[in-house]
Amino acid sequence: MGRRRKHNPLDLPDRVYAKHGAFYYFHRPTETHPAGRWERLGTDVSQAKERANRIQQQLDEGFGTVAYWLDQFLIWCRKRVSVGDLAQRTLDDYTTDAEVLKIFFGPLYPAAVAPSHVGEFLDTNLEGGRGVRANREKACLSSMFTWLIRKGHAGVTTNPCRGVRRNPEKKRERYVEDVEMAQALKNAPLMVWALAHLVYRTLQRPEDIITWTERDIVRRRLPDGREVRVIRNNQAKTGAMVDIEVTAEIDEILINLKAGAGKLRGMTLLHRRDGKPYSYDGLCAMLKRRQAAAKVASFGFYDLKGKGATDMWQSGVPLEVIQVLCGHDSVTTTERYVKQRWRGVVQPNKVKAAV
Repeated sequence: MGRRRKHNPLDLPDRVYAKHGAFYYFHRPTETHPAGRWERLGTDVSQAKERANRIQQQLDEGFGTVAYWLDQFLIWCRKRVSVGDLAQRTLDDYTTDAEVLKIFFGPLYPAAVAPSHVGEFLDTNLEGGRGVRANREKACLSSMFTWLIRKGHAGVTTNPCRGVRRNPEKKRERYVEDVEMAQALKNAPLMVWALAHLVYRTLQRPEDIITWTERDIVRRRLPDGREVRVIRNNQAKTGAMVDIEVTAEIDEILINLKAGAGKLRGMTLLHRRDGKPYSYDGLCAMLKRRQAAAKVASFGFYDLKGKGATDMWQSGVPLEVIQVLCGHDSVTTTERYVKQRWRGVVQPNKVKAAV
């Protein structure tokens, strides 16, 4: 579509083509239509030219703006997902973030976006009670500018998001006590109970766990000669592959899942009564209902991941092991992750004063 046509007896405008007895305008690829889109202009050549010129004029007004480049950035991200270079969850988040960014930055040209604009975006959203969400959207905008600079698009040479301080965020410090976990999961639906315990035991993201199937449970021979069953999890967020040994505790969870399903075999280990996979939001809603019924303070599945990591650390498990399970880039991150939830009793200063 990018080459200028050599044969054009009707003198059709660019991107207008005759086919199937009518005239069509071919729109550039967008996030909604990654392969482009054909728009029918009618059968009269004069009206088709007039309508095509109006379409082109409207598109020219938006061409090259932040809204346009956000769409192009998402198309590039989609290609990365297809080759396994980007997690689908990241693309989904960027797609949601882009819609909000278009409202604020859409009409601007990338080269005109200044750090003050980014700061105003963060401040406005903070006042509106969505300061943390704005931080995520700013990260998406920053990624787009990094891509523009790398590709040499839009005449951008600097990232206006750099150096702009994020809105304050409250650390996730919730530690779920044993009694809280027990009360909330007592009489809970099997799938909620199973997901909670699998998160606690494996420290994997609940969004990953709900996709596990029987095929993810494989046998592996260890260097010491032992052959063990492992759950092979491809962490969607980090892209790392981790083999988690099926211990007696995890095996008990899997046995309960199989027994509770009866003759029904779903596509995933955790599934609905019709065999179809559960959505993460659906399981979260079920957990919240159980907490309300048990009159337990609210906590999420991710809080159980933090509890599991903290309990392992307190029991003497090396931070390096916890790091691998959590998918953290460094041990320092893991140390902060577990210690921010720790609520142990510490001894005060017992040193006798010199005076």
